[in-house]
Amino acid sequence: MSTTTIRIDDDLKARIAAAAESAGKTSHGFIVDAISQTVEQAELNDDFHRVADERWAKILATGKTVSWDEMRTYLAARARGETPHRPRARKMVR
Repeated sequence: MSTTTIRIDDDLKARIAAAAESAGKTSHGFIVDAISQTVEQAELNDDFHRVADERWAKILATGKTVSWDEMRTYLAARARGETPHRPRARKMVR
């Protein structure tokens, strides 16, 4: 395990200490958890954007997509526990 030094102002240090105490953690544990959660969120964001870029590229390549009205109806039915037919992708109308 390596060591990293960070500089934080006194106000933030006090806030971290108070939040850590409230959470039943040490300041160190609280900071490590916060960094871990931030890294995990950044990785999830990167994955989300990668998938979105891939899907957008497919739409541009094929010209096919599903209208929001059809998708919203489909998702609402799924949320109600129904098993509707998936909407078909169609050429975009411009």
